[in-house]
Amino acid sequence: MAAMGRPLRRLIICADDYGISPAVSLGIRQLAEVGRISATGAMTCMPAWPAEAPALRPLAEQLAVGLHFTLTDQRPLGAMPKTAPDGRFPGIGGLLKHSLSGRLATAEVAAELDRQLDAFEAHFGRPPDFVDGHQHVHLLPGVRRVVLSAFGRRLDPARCWLRDCTDRPAALLARGQVAKAGVIALLGRGLGKAAAAKGVATNHGFSGIYDWRQSGLGPALPRLLAGAGDGHLLMVHPGHVDAALAACDSLTTPREAEWTALMGPAFLPFLASRGLKIAARGFPR
Repeated sequence: MAAMGRPLRRLIICADDYGISPAVSLGIRQLAEVGRISATGAMTCMPAWPAEAPALRPLAEQLAVGLHFTLTDQRPLGAMPKTAPDGRFPGIGGLLKHSLSGRLATAEVAAELDRQLDAFEAHFGRPPDFVDGHQHVHLLPGVRRVVLSAFGRRLDPARCWLRDCTDRPAALLARGQVAKAGVIALLGRGLGKAAAAKGVATNHGFSGIYDWRQSGLGPALPRLLAGAGDGHLLMVHPGHVDAALAACDSLTTPREAEWTALMGPAFLPFLASRGLKIAARGFPR
């Protein structure tokens, strides 16, 4: 209980990028085993996913496991001649340009979403608990429509939720990194209402953007959780570093720092001092 008898507010801590490499996946499982995260999003297009999925299954009752829909930088699971003509997804800038200009090949995106869902179910044994996007691609025009259309077709709205990356302007200002967080919130504007219209649950509030070159996650947490209410989602990228990660992603050593901050003895008391507790896997569905 928080001060004055008020219940602690539930905080969804979501570790992105499960499956990007064996070492990252191990770090995420270690955090889940001691109850330091609520959820993780799996990159099912990555070569490591088939081998890493079985180790995640024993944690499925205490951890929400979702699809981290990937459309940037990595390789698709099938042919996408317009989106990935050389067999590799574009960078986020290229995807954003195609999306905002209306030139996104949505039929290809829809087929790749189905392939990544198929890979999730084939190796994890059941549909995802939630859906979000690597580099927030699920917010983009065209991609958003494809993702929302999967609910009721592939995904059960009564069992699967969707990550909303928006928050109140005042909260964004209090946390800093306003430019990047503001752009993401602008892209995600209206997603919560569109999801609610389809009966899909979402988190309520979002943070996790900070300049890791200037500060680690631990020192950044007071700002990142400023104004966090019940159902807020904190995005994190913890894990260990291996050669597979270094070969496919530029975010390496900050993952170790985030893992250390989340695993540290001061983390849970800090949350309690802010009136927060780590949400259980079924929330916010």
